[in-house]
Amino acid sequence: MGWEDLIWRISDEKIGLLPEPPRTQGGHRVYEDTHTKTLRFIRRSRELGFPIEDIRSLLSMVDGGQGCEAVKAIALRQAKTMRSKIDDLQRMRRLLMDTAAQCAGGGTPDCPIIDVLFDAPPSHAITSAR
Repeated sequence: MGWEDLIWRISDEKIGLLPEPPRTQGGHRVYEDTHTKTLRFIRRSRELGFPIEDIRSLLSMVDGGQGCEAVKAIALRQAKTMRSKIDDLQRMRRLLMDTAAQCAGGGTPDCPIIDVLFDAPPSHAITSAR
């Protein structure tokens, strides 16, 4: 097991997403295929940006045998969140590109990029990350 795997294991066990594996008499964890499968599910869910609570809900739906409707609702909500983040990033990129185009470069002390950083209202993406 590499360091990355160790970090994931510790993190997922602490937040309660990964079931506690059985232990040997010596206290060593014994991972079964279900643990590996669940860890893969958690990793992929995190890569897709799902919040911990949604991952917990999705895992409970798998265990509870619930239908696809509730899973679909969570996935669509996450897709909407992703779309919003993409829109925010595109707006921020346009602002930077437009401002950089106004910058003459060189050694002048007046820089439109610095001015925008001081004067622009915070974007939703920046304020929501706090």
